Amino acid sequence: MRIHLDLDLTERLGERLALPEAQARHVGLVMRARVGQRLGLFDGRGHEVEAQIERADRKVVEVSVLESRQARPESPLAVHLGQVVSKGERMEFAIQKSVELGVAAITPLYSEHGDVRLKGEREAKKLAHWQAVAVSACEQCGRAWVPEVHPPRALGDWLAERSEELRLILHPGEASRALDGPAPSDAALLIGPEGGFSATEVDIARSHGFDALALGPRILRTETAPIVALTLLQHLYGDL
Repeated sequence: MRIHLDLDLTERLGERLALPEAQARHVGLVMRARVGQRLGLFDGRGHEVEAQIERADRKVVEVSVLESRQARPESPLAVHLGQVVSKGERMEFAIQKSVELGVAAITPLYSEHGDVRLKGEREAKKLAHWQAVAVSACEQCGRAWVPEVHPPRALGDWLAERSEELRLILHPGEASRALDGPAPSDAALLIGPEGGFSATEVDIARSHGFDALALGPRILRTETAPIVALTLLQHLYGDL
């Protein structure tokens, strides 16, 4: 069992910590943990410790920090995913699986053919939920670093800030860049909505150094595309 704590876990050996309410409910009620049980705690900044439960009930869980753990290394390829916002659970799925595949950062994007627009409180709630999805994925897959889910923004603004060594836009139907040569240190990966990118958006991406990448003869759904693309990049340049 691994639990994320938004707390610096360096130099915590021997300390007794009370888990926040949400994590305590999960450990004590959902997982039905008992006194004496061991669990892993990580702070999302690369630090992980082993702890022992000292008190466990439905509302309060207290643990003592026993020792530091060696965190799993991150992928040598840092990928920033730009994912156009999609409806329903598709965006959550894309974020969850991208985190499991080692993505370093995620920015939800608004594009011309995207059919989701969030504002104000609704956008803030969605952002908090997406970040929680990333945390949960890290708890499951063993990562000690939690990728940041950045606030949603316009596609053009995100493109203008990109400086990654490798920049790819998934755009079926065009000549695809050959992924060969030395491994890049970082990459930007751009995934569009169900309706795809407009010709203007593709041209803007190209003007910012993006090359088209096609993933075979079939058109993938917006939540499937990042899984396939990240798997390919991690296989060629990362840790798969």
